[in-house]
Order: sequence, then C-alpha cells, then structure tokens
Amino acid sequence: MSVARAQGTLNPGAMRIDKWLWAARLFKTRHLAVEAINAGRVELDGQRAKPAKMVRPGNRLTVRKDSLAWELTVLGIAQQRRPAAEAVLLYAEDEASRLRRQEKDRERRETGIYPDGAAKPTKRDRRLIHRFTGKAVP
Repeated sequence: MSVARAQGTLNPGAMRIDKWLWAARLFKTRHLAVEAINAGRVELDGQRAKPAKMVRPGNRLTVRKDSLAWELTVLGIAQQRRPAAEAVLLYAEDEASRLRRQEKDRERRETGIYPDGAAKPTKRDRRLIHRFTGKAVP
C-alpha cells in the first residue's frame, strides 16, 4: 500500500469514521470514538463499522451513547476539529431522531432519574450523607 493511500490523501472527500466522529464533536476524543465503534454503538449505512472505515458525504450513521441515539446523514468532511458551531454543519440529523432524543431528555428531566438510575441527592440528602460520613459541610 502506498504512503499516500495509507494517509487517506487519494480521496480528499473521505475520512476515517473515528476521526470524523471526533471532528464532528460527537465524541470528546478519538479514543472514545474508537471505543464506541468497537463496542458496536456506531453503524455506517446500517452495518457495524470499524474505526478505519472511510466515511463520505451522503453516508448514513447511527450513533448510540447511553440511552440516546442519533441518526445522521454526513454532509461534509473536515480535516481539522473546528468549533461546535462549524461542526454541526458536517451532518444533518433526522427529524424523527431529534424528536426521540428530545422526548427522552424531557422524560429524564421530569422524573429526575439519571442514566445510572439514581436520583440526584437533595440538599437535605447531602447533609445527611455528610453527617453520616463525618465530613464537614462546606
């Protein structure tokens, strides 16, 4: 394999999926993107992806994080990670996907239940925890 092909310069309209997910700010680091891909939480055109798979404009992605899922269409490729305002221009989210995510977020806020199933402690709960553990209340 040539050096140019290994670096992905033969097709400037394509990029590794792990790098694209990072550049589009769907994951904070490339390492987290690779972990999600290897865990099967990222699909490219309906099939499980590998980190080195090339993504191009027009591809369809499904990305799952915790209980949320994004269904995206790739609109562009960025060679660098840019600010969030520019990163959202790299993809378009399906309307149904956006509505499902908003509904789940609304339910989570209403019930006060966090992803791990635990409710956030109230001020009174925190005082009791501090009293029990013997820590001074800040």
